Amino acid sequence: MKEFTTKELVEAGLYESEDAVIQDALRLLMREKPQVRIALAIHRYQTEEISLAKAASLAGVSFDRMKELLASRGIQPRLGPTSVKEALEEIETMRRITGEENDR
Repeated sequence: MKEFTTKELVEAGLYESEDAVIQDALRLLMREKPQVRIALAIHRYQTEEISLAKAASLAGVSFDRMKELLASRGIQPRLGPTSVKEALEEIETMRRITGEENDR
């Protein structure tokens, strides 16, 4: 059986572009395979210097669970922001995680 291509999905009028197909597929992948989402969040934490709170948000886990996941992989968590910008981003991320923004 021949697999479908992104081009065919666009030609069938199901998506506006091949990029839209890929974005939808990635969203579904992240939803269906949480271990992939967690691995990518850890990768970004290690390579992009995102905060622990942001990594937890991306992984879809709690702050404490993210610390556990990092420790289980031998990664020392960076605790505390290193700049004002990072501190503000961490505050905003924690508000989203806790649902505080919906209370305003």
